[in-house]
Amino acid sequence: MDDIAKKNLLYDFYGELLTEHQRQIYEDAVYNDCSLSELAEEYNISRQGVHDILRRCDRILEDYENKLGLVERFRQMRRLADSIIASTDDEEVKKMARAMIEML
Repeated sequence: MDDIAKKNLLYDFYGELLTEHQRQIYEDAVYNDCSLSELAEEYNISRQGVHDILRRCDRILEDYENKLGLVERFRQMRRLADSIIASTDDEEVKKMARAMIEML
């Protein structure tokens, strides 16, 4: 999985566990693709401060995943559903597997 997709999944699962300030900066950096300079100016902190917050957020999100494993469970369920779809000709089973993917 590429780095951006991984960050997005980790944030989707655990982002609410960050502080509001961390969430704002992380969203602007990852989702809005703002530079360190832009974020430093926006939040009135140094570029190094922004960099440190982003590294801390990445570490926090990774720690949650290491402890809880929700992203990995999600990916396993997704692979299982994809495998079911690929291995059956039964349209009803495929429909249920696709519904399961949508629920994830």
